Amino acid sequence: MTPAQPTLKQPTLTSRLGRQAAALVALACCLALTGCKISSPNATEPTSQGSTVSTSEFSTLDAAGVEQIRATKTARLDMSSGSLKKADVRVAEESYGPEINTRDSGKIALTIAAPSGEITGETDRIRFNTTDKRPDFSEVTYFLTADSVDQYVSLIRDGVQRYGIDGVSAERWIASAEADPAKKSDFSITPGTSTGLEVNYDLRYDGAKDTQVIIVHVSPAA
Repeated sequence: MTPAQPTLKQPTLTSRLGRQAAALVALACCLALTGCKISSPNATEPTSQGSTVSTSEFSTLDAAGVEQIRATKTARLDMSSGSLKKADVRVAEESYGPEINTRDSGKIALTIAAPSGEITGETDRIRFNTTDKRPDFSEVTYFLTADSVDQYVSLIRDGVQRYGIDGVSAERWIASAEADPAKKSDFSITPGTSTGLEVNYDLRYDGAKDTQVIIVHVSPAA
């Protein structure tokens, strides 16, 4: 007689659910104790050179960063600490900053994050002043332009309101320009520091020309 085969006990629904719950508890413990996490598809990936793709909201001033500024016509600089450090924009300490000129391709929307608020402007030329001994830039300079006296005056008054540039000297110059629009004048308005940075408007006005210029100097506050 053939011996009876043992009956295999099928797992019940309750036992299966119990094992699944135990597995989930074990996984939760792993995540809590080891800090392991599932990779996000949007995580920063290393480049072929071993560096990582920058996700910073601020621009850099190395070759790649300058090219991006030229291409996007957007530059955002971080001076919220009170200065612009070379290391933060990928410039060697012994190096000088670039000059970015886009007069042949349109203006750049420039934003400088200050300790209090922002400094902004539409410009086609940005310069960075420093020496090979400084770890930071002593000054960021950019150029504002206007095609009429009214537009020029509006830019000046905007600087007074937003950056604390001296309103008395500004209005004195405006009155003289409106009285004699054909005049030629180089005039530096007393700087403002309401943003936590020193902002100086250096007026370059020539009524015989179609375009008037304001050279804006942004530097650490004294």
